[in-house]
Amino acid sequence: MKVAIMDFQKPDPMQAGVDCTPDCPVKLAADILSGKWTTLIIRELLSGTRRYSQLQYALLGISPKILASRLRMLESNGILTRKVYPTIPPKTEYTLTALGGELEHVIMSMAKFGELLAK
Repeated sequence: MKVAIMDFQKPDPMQAGVDCTPDCPVKLAADILSGKWTTLIIRELLSGTRRYSQLQYALLGISPKILASRLRMLESNGILTRKVYPTIPPKTEYTLTALGGELEHVIMSMAKFGELLAK
């Protein structure tokens, strides 16, 4: 008797009903982009290097504590780099890494979707 050997493949993360395991690419991305201010911080950095004060000014309503927390999280995940200049007062600049720059398409898609919602 012949037994059919099934070819098991890794599930497509875009397929509905697929279990969302910790190594699911969509979950990994969502974990980084979660949080009220994270995508807006990335949006601000897409146009280039920004100082902490510039980010705070551009993101009306964000608290210093949340901004610092989100920037630390993005830095620890390799999305941005932080450069501190030893001046008085200290000057800190944030820049997207190459990995962070890959989020441009995500942010642009979100902007297009937001335009559709606004209609």
